[in-house]
Amino acid sequence: MTGPDAGLENGPSLKPLLSVLKGEYLSPPPMWLMRQAGRYLPEYRELRARKGGFLELVYDSAAAAEVTLQPLRRFGFDGAILFSDILIVPYAMGQNLWFEAGEGPRLAPTLDETDLSALKPDFSRFEAVYETVRRVRADLDPEVTFLGFAGSPWTIATYMVAGQGSKDQGAARRLAYQQPERFAAIIDAIVDATVIYLSGQIKAGVEAIQLFDSWAGSLAPLQFERWVIQPNRRIVEKLKALHPDIPVIGFPKGAAEKLADYAVGTGVDAVGVDESVDPHWANRALPQGMPVQGNLDPLALIAGGKAVEEAVANIRAAFAGRPHIFNLGHGILPDTPIAHVEALLTVIRQPESR
Repeated sequence: MTGPDAGLENGPSLKPLLSVLKGEYLSPPPMWLMRQAGRYLPEYRELRARKGGFLELVYDSAAAAEVTLQPLRRFGFDGAILFSDILIVPYAMGQNLWFEAGEGPRLAPTLDETDLSALKPDFSRFEAVYETVRRVRADLDPEVTFLGFAGSPWTIATYMVAGQGSKDQGAARRLAYQQPERFAAIIDAIVDATVIYLSGQIKAGVEAIQLFDSWAGSLAPLQFERWVIQPNRRIVEKLKALHPDIPVIGFPKGAAEKLADYAVGTGVDAVGVDESVDPHWANRALPQGMPVQGNLDPLALIAGGKAVEEAVANIRAAFAGRPHIFNLGHGILPDTPIAHVEALLTVIRQPESR
């Protein structure tokens, strides 16, 4: 049972965010922000400059744990998100990974030119991330839920095929149409590696998982079913067989009207809603009682003031009575004023008016 009378209004809950993921309604809703450990924080920028680069920071477990905890110290969020990168999975699958200054990640060899069998997996490349998890868990406030994550297979495949990000994911889309069996083999390998990676995070101490499908919106409906819904369902099924009590949040950015099919078809416990989705529509379209996460526009947070207050009121009205985790509709932007994040927390932590 869900709804205002089924959950708690400002009642005791040791881990509010975890409680909501398991179907409890809380007001005010717990919150965290995607990319909350990152470039908008001066302490992060200072530490990254000392380490010399992004990947160096990820692979220094002590530093990565520090970055994970930084926003918790500032803001007291209800969730901590592991500081790492979705491309650690293809790195462990055998592609070389590096970051070009000002241009983003690069992977080689690319799978538009090289067969998957040429890669030599090395899952020991996950170990530094697991050590980060152990360090964070040891220092985490007992009321904070620790979230691990991975990229979903379609999104990871787009990088593995092209070697970098692109505006339309054209290289992966073409390969999926022209050589579906070859592309399916890539997806299958990503599914298996992702389950290994996430299971390791869970064993090290994370309490919930988020699957990021950042490029889900680039696919036509039939392709969405094949390359987004089906692979994510397999990951969820495999994880649930190993760790039945660990909730999974699915975040298919850009899914639009396919969001409800994703929610039902993947078997995730909760759905992240991006900023382009009308939250009132989402509340009607998604399964009754299913926890949702989102969906403030990151640009509204930069604007602050009335823009944030109106957006927050609309989101909370849309999801009133439904288990809800307040979050952005995508990652926090680097030029977000810290004062606006502080103001958002003040607004969110006011109980709903009756």
